[in-house]
Amino acid sequence: MDKTQLRKTGTTTVGIVCKDAIVLAADRKMTLGGMIVSSKKFRKVITINDNFAMTVAGLVSDIQLLTKLIKAQIKLDELRKGKKIRVSEAANLLANLVYNNARKFSAIPGITGFLFGGRDNEGIYLYELGMDGSLTKFDDYSCDGSGMLFAIGVLEANYKPGLSVDEGVKLAVSAVNAAIQRDTGSGSGVDVVVIAKDTGVREAFSKALDTRLSV
Repeated sequence: MDKTQLRKTGTTTVGIVCKDAIVLAADRKMTLGGMIVSSKKFRKVITINDNFAMTVAGLVSDIQLLTKLIKAQIKLDELRKGKKIRVSEAANLLANLVYNNARKFSAIPGITGFLFGGRDNEGIYLYELGMDGSLTKFDDYSCDGSGMLFAIGVLEANYKPGLSVDEGVKLAVSAVNAAIQRDTGSGSGVDVVVIAKDTGVREAFSKALDTRLSV
């Protein structure tokens, strides 16, 4: 397969640690070989269950496979243990999947990036998973994707510890919007999910961008 025909998300993904929640946000654009917009409605913030959610970036086929695997693995582990697993356990499960996927022999490199957020009895947590399977915990914010250089500037300038959920959602939208304005791989809209300490995962904001012209 010609690598220029691979579907990629381009992407800007953002994760923010607030006082009582984790905020995850991402744009919606998916491209074909980085040149043609193949979808304007690709959702890059994925709910895993009531306690976990993640953002995705990279090759769509690998993202879809790893998403199915981590959802199944978390369910299986919880059934085996008879209780909910911790955020660190779930993040490590996904890191192992990414590590193995990146190192398997394939004509198409498995390139993915995830921001993983969740809650458990001990608190709320945000992790970044590199395309090599590395796992890093953040206590403030993180971002990934082709538009991260634009988004990180907004986060760096405006983040402060103890943000409320509403403040976190607004900051996440501002960061993704900054990338949409300048990064050709990001666009078409934004989705935001909140993982609240007390109530779990919920959709907080979702908006499509209308770029059509009329006379």
